[in-house]
Amino acid sequence: MIKIYPETKVYIACPANYATGGPELLHQLCYHLREDLKINAIMYYYNYNQKNKSPVHAEFIKYNNQFVLEINVKDDDKRNILIVPEVKDGLLQLAKFKNIRKGVWFLSVDFYYLSKLSKKDYFLKRAINKLSKILIKKPLLNFDITSQDVIDRMIKKNDYTQDALLLSAEFYLFQSWYAFKHFDKLNPKYFLSDYLNTAFLEVNTDLSSKENIVAYNPKKGYSFTRKIISFARDIKFVPLGNMSRDEVIKTLQKAKVYIDFGNHPGKDRIPREAAILGCCVITGKRGSAAFFEDVPIPDKYKFDDTEENIPAIVDKIKDCFKNFEERYKDFEHYRSVIKNEPKKFLEDLKKIFVKVGK
Repeated sequence: MIKIYPETKVYIACPANYATGGPELLHQLCYHLREDLKINAIMYYYNYNQKNKSPVHAEFIKYNNQFVLEINVKDDDKRNILIVPEVKDGLLQLAKFKNIRKGVWFLSVDFYYLSKLSKKDYFLKRAINKLSKILIKKPLLNFDITSQDVIDRMIKKNDYTQDALLLSAEFYLFQSWYAFKHFDKLNPKYFLSDYLNTAFLEVNTDLSSKENIVAYNPKKGYSFTRKIISFARDIKFVPLGNMSRDEVIKTLQKAKVYIDFGNHPGKDRIPREAAILGCCVITGKRGSAAFFEDVPIPDKYKFDDTEENIPAIVDKIKDCFKNFEERYKDFEHYRSVIKNEPKKFLEDLKKIFVKVGK
């Protein structure tokens, strides 16, 4: 357990004015420590660009969290706590303080390694593409810095057990079992996952209005998804790109199937949103998708992302279209787990952060 004294302040480090799934979790952590555990929790924003009126992104104003841009020298005290995300800029915050108790929350595995990328790691490919844009007006190489090849190379190059900043922490939190098991040599460790935005949990979906549509995230695993789309030209695929939250909800309410062959760097949000909104979910086996604890769907809906498997994936999609009412039932356990996540999050918080006397 992590001891919370009457005067303890818990600072949650987060990049300023930045809204993705990770920062939302950091804001949720601060909110629930404050509102439910009655702990003095404060957002600590770093990398603030003063061109923005406020370091608080508009998406997170609703949490009404107190914040600071600097931690006062007098608060660098062993009774206080600083929790940072696993990315490089987050870990760099740990080096600024000597006495405060330090913790790292792994919201992913992949972004820990990808945040260590420098331009020299892909200098040659960038140079080739720059030249080809001049000569033939388009990049010659399809280079994605979030691809599995790049991640695998960075994992081999960077031994986390030699990361002085990471090892300076006194405890570690993990959002996924994928991260919990990957960083197995870090201790003490605590599992602290997350939950979906209530906008999804409270939506009612009319299953009778479902159509033979496959939704997908064009930002993850698209190189393989594109091959599926090319193979199945008789199927309608809809990318969840450049959409508002309401548009994503409406699209997933309409689709019968959601596919995700991305890296699954942590316990990803969109597969859960899709399941709650009535989609059958088909995934690859990379990252957290390989762990039933993170993506608890039947094995028959998980495929290795190889070209040989494309016909089987397409057959599974068509099976979900044709027998939707029955296949929908295969995801009852997944939906039950997702609906219970807010309660589980609070239960885990109370086990990890324990108030003690002076």
